[in-house]
Amino acid sequence: MAVESHSATPEAADGDQAPSHHPPAPCDELFDVSTTVDPGYIISLIRKLLPPDGKNSNKSDHASKEAVLTGVGESDGMETADYCGQQCQRVRNDQCEAVNGADSKLWEESGCILWDLSATRTHAEFMVENLVLEVLLANFTVLNSDRVKEICLGIIGNLACHDLPRKQIISTKGLVEMIVYQLVSDDTPCLCEVCRVITLGLQGTDCVTWAEALQSENILTRLLWIIENALNPLLIERSVQFLLAIIESPQEVVSILLPSLIKLGLPNLLIKLLDFELGILMKERVTERYSVLEIILSTIEALSVIDDHSQELSSSKELVRLLCTLIKLPDKFEVANCCVSAAVLIANILSDAVDVALELSTDLSFIQGLLDIFPFTSDDIQASSALWTVLASILAKVEESEMMMSSLHKYVSLLVNNSDHIEDSLLDSQSVESHANMEPSISSFKPSAKTITLRKIINMLSYWTAAREENLDDGEDPNHEVEPIRECKENKENVHRLLECCRKYVQL
Repeated sequence: MAVESHSATPEAADGDQAPSHHPPAPCDELFDVSTTVDPGYIISLIRKLLPPDGKNSNKSDHASKEAVLTGVGESDGMETADYCGQQCQRVRNDQCEAVNGADSKLWEESGCILWDLSATRTHAEFMVENLVLEVLLANFTVLNSDRVKEICLGIIGNLACHDLPRKQIISTKGLVEMIVYQLVSDDTPCLCEVCRVITLGLQGTDCVTWAEALQSENILTRLLWIIENALNPLLIERSVQFLLAIIESPQEVVSILLPSLIKLGLPNLLIKLLDFELGILMKERVTERYSVLEIILSTIEALSVIDDHSQELSSSKELVRLLCTLIKLPDKFEVANCCVSAAVLIANILSDAVDVALELSTDLSFIQGLLDIFPFTSDDIQASSALWTVLASILAKVEESEMMMSSLHKYVSLLVNNSDHIEDSLLDSQSVESHANMEPSISSFKPSAKTITLRKIINMLSYWTAAREENLDDGEDPNHEVEPIRECKENKENVHRLLECCRKYVQL
């Protein structure tokens, strides 16, 4: 939240000069808290969020509210209690006006300041000590305002970024269930914040508690409905991050939630989302949607490596088509991470659906797209390895001795024209292996995908070179399938250079 930061000023310490809706904060020395904001000011903000009548809330008892009103927490004291007690009645009167509409901006302003301050660990812990969670829970129960709920969820989301407050969220009776219930909202900002809060919860040590609160089929159906029908890019991104958090959670959480999500059509939904985002990307480049496309691909990738559910994706021809479309994009720089994820996904799919490799082996534009991705994987060993795996799988389907020379010429031309990408990738891998004191992967007992690919390239280039020389020696090619070598885009020197590069690496 971009809200002007507020802190106590010397003038605020003077009751005569301070505005009536900003009660003066106690001095810092009354609190054993290291903070850049007067702790008493934070307490005054929490008081302003109190619903007008504590009896209306069945989630927050009167004693808890009085504790906040009197500043009781880890940093309580007689002077603080006396001071805050003198302000109780005025705060209650101001709060009644705020939540009843006479001065709703006061509530919103106080909530937004707390939203900002809760991003700092010290402030977040101090807020929790002074019962901000109980106050927020009471607001969910008493007030029926989308803006109020958004701000409450925003504060809780920031609190959930810190270890101690996140644990306190779990231990506040009824709060987790109330947060999950907010998925029924139709307000986009509210849904964005509730997805963020639950995602953070699933990434914490108490993720099982969140999973148990989410396991109802009605709740999971609602989540998928939100994702499928959302038009706002931020909501799509936040809700898919929610799914990714589930898939990447510990096995206990995955076992609770993922089977139901698969049953409800999660794989097909992810493919539909990918199709929708790619459709937008192909028409125009919208920067704010790049992160949406990236999180969708990351979620599909995470699902593709779960053994019990990977088949749902690898058997989808539509998914393969969409990934190929992305890989074939001529200008990849702006969506480089997405293209890398697409290549990794293809590698995962090929491990389950080997027949796909045969189809891809005849698609030269796809191979060109793969080679174009190599520069974006220079510092990512796993992504680079995935690219070599895909190339090894599809080039293995190319039988150079059985194809027409004109067809082989196209493969050779493609490889030689992209020799810089191949050489740079080999140099990058050697540098990484040397820096990590690793033996080159090709020297291992089982040949790596990189080794298999390089040997295949060597065979293709060697066969093509021998066939060219033979045709030149014979004078004219009787089938008229091969142009004179001097007219080829790749000359002897370029072919020889790539051959030597591949041979050198294989012999390491």
